[in-house]
Order: sequence, then structure tokens, then C-alpha cells
Amino acid sequence: MHLLHFRPRLWPTLIVLPMLAVLIGLGAWQLERRAWKAEVLDRIDQRIAAPAVPLPADIDDPDAWDYRHVRVTGAFLHDRELHLLPRTLDGRAGAHVITPLRRTGEVAPGQVVLVNRGWVPTDRIDPATRPAGLVEGPVTVEGVVRVPEGRGWVQPDNEPARNRWYWIDLQAMTAAAGAPDAPPVLIDAVEAPGDPTLPVGGQTVVDIPNNHLQYALTWFALAAALLAIYVLYHLRRPGDPGGQS
Repeated sequence: MHLLHFRPRLWPTLIVLPMLAVLIGLGAWQLERRAWKAEVLDRIDQRIAAPAVPLPADIDDPDAWDYRHVRVTGAFLHDRELHLLPRTLDGRAGAHVITPLRRTGEVAPGQVVLVNRGWVPTDRIDPATRPAGLVEGPVTVEGVVRVPEGRGWVQPDNEPARNRWYWIDLQAMTAAAGAPDAPPVLIDAVEAPGDPTLPVGGQTVVDIPNNHLQYALTWFALAAALLAIYVLYHLRRPGDPGGQS
């Protein structure tokens, strides 16, 4: 029985070693990204779960307030509500109702903020079909601050003239609502316990995938496969030609 000998050749080695370094480096980078993403998700969970705080009058760093649990007091301007569609709830088609709220109280009285009050079915988009939800007078709204991500590549153009919004364009929406000086954030109202009226609040979705572990394993698997091919290629029986570059 003849034992195989490992006899690496120069040029294959010079080609394979940098490739292995790149593949392993990409796998390590994905592990770092996984840890970073986990920290981001933990921070979001902590912000949402924290007690509500008053929304400040000035928000110089919107990202610092993203997913923060806040409260605002004021009166809804129902005649200026905006409709964000299409939006679904439990498989049913509908829209989100975004209503300007004029603040009262000690913090920024008179300031208008946009509040995503939640979901309504398609046949109840017209506010006249849901009078019970058109709350009058001072209200205190608790919600989650959101910094809109902008337009997705498959989303159509907004139609402000028809009050049909397919993606959140804060500048255009605040202008349409007559509040061009509104803060650069949106407040997703939480669902009021036991409240049967429309809109249905609590529509904040944290959809940030953390698939970096499988990406890392893919890169490491490619590195292992390349190394196995390299080793098998250079295994020689005694007396076989090779071993020299």
C-alpha cells in the first residue's frame, strides 16, 4: 500500500492562499455584522419597551429618536388626514390613516406632528364611514417614533392630489397637511386597550432580518471547499511526477 504525500506546487499555492484569506475574512466580517445587528435589535426592543416620554419640540437627530416610545397631547385635525396604502392586517386590504395633531400643553404648543393612527379596511377609508374614530378635543397619544426609510424601488409615485400615498414622503405629506414645520418623524400610535373603533393602532413592524450567521457559514464553507480541493490536488503517490513548480 502506497501512502499519499502532500506536495504543494508554487503557483496554485500563490493563487489559493489569497482566495482563502478573502473567504475567511468575509466570513469573519459577517460574524461582526451579526453581532452589530443583534445590538441594533436589542436597542430597538429596549426603546419600544421603555416608558413613554414627551416628544421634544426640536428633533435635531431623528435617528436618535427612531423607535423611541413617546407621548404627545393635542387635538387631531381630521379634515387633513392622509391615507397610506395599500396596507394589510390579518390578510385584509386597507390603508393606514395618518392624521396631523396640533399639540397643546407645555411642550411645543401649536406644533403639528403627524400620527399614524393605524389601519382601516378599504371600505372604511372615507372618514365619514367611521365617525366613532374621529375623536374630538384634547387627546394624549402614546406611540413609537419612526424615521421613514424612503421610497422602495417597486413603489409607485405618490398621488397627493388624490390623497393616495404609497410611501412616506414626510416633506410632501407635511406640506399636504398644512404643517411644513412639523418634526421630521412620524409617530405610530399604539393600540388602545379595549378600543373597538377604527383605525386599529399598534402597526409598528420591526422587520430587520439578521441573516448574517448563514452568510458567514456560506463563506466559511466555500473556504473549506477550496482548501479541500487544494489539498486533494496536491496529494501524490511516491514516484508520481509533480511536486515541482
